Amino acid sequence: MAKAILGKKLGMTQYFKDNGELVPVTVVEAGPCVVTQIKTTEKDGYDAVQLGFGEVKKHRLNKPALGQFESRDLEPKKHLREFKGLDMELSEGSEIKADLFEVGEKVNVSGVSKGKGFAGNIKRWNHNAGPKTHGSHFHRAPGSIGAVDARRVFRKEDF
Repeated sequence: MAKAILGKKLGMTQYFKDNGELVPVTVVEAGPCVVTQIKTTEKDGYDAVQLGFGEVKKHRLNKPALGQFESRDLEPKKHLREFKGLDMELSEGSEIKADLFEVGEKVNVSGVSKGKGFAGNIKRWNHNAGPKTHGSHFHRAPGSIGAVDARRVFRKEDF
């Protein structure tokens, strides 16, 4: 049975199992989501369910986006995503909560990474910086990352 919900990553923590094993855990605020639109093959050409998540102030949306919510008498949502192939009984305006899932159930999660821009080698590859003083002209530039003789770069030995 296909289920879907939108969420937001809040952070990381850890959990100890009964045998004392430490497990890293991602904390996610899952839902509540509102069904904002149900798309059908007859009207839209495909079957899908559009879910909305996250509160947003009305003045932050443009008129077309705000009109989508006002025509259905729904509160504006920050994020809208479509899901195909859901076999859940849903209607426009119905709310989906995290209790949809059971304890121990396997879930597929997809996310969007935070963009860090065009990163240099120190930030991206954790290389060491060059000397800052004594006439040095390369502070954060790559320079040489390893010796010729070893035919490889030693871990944490670059520069």
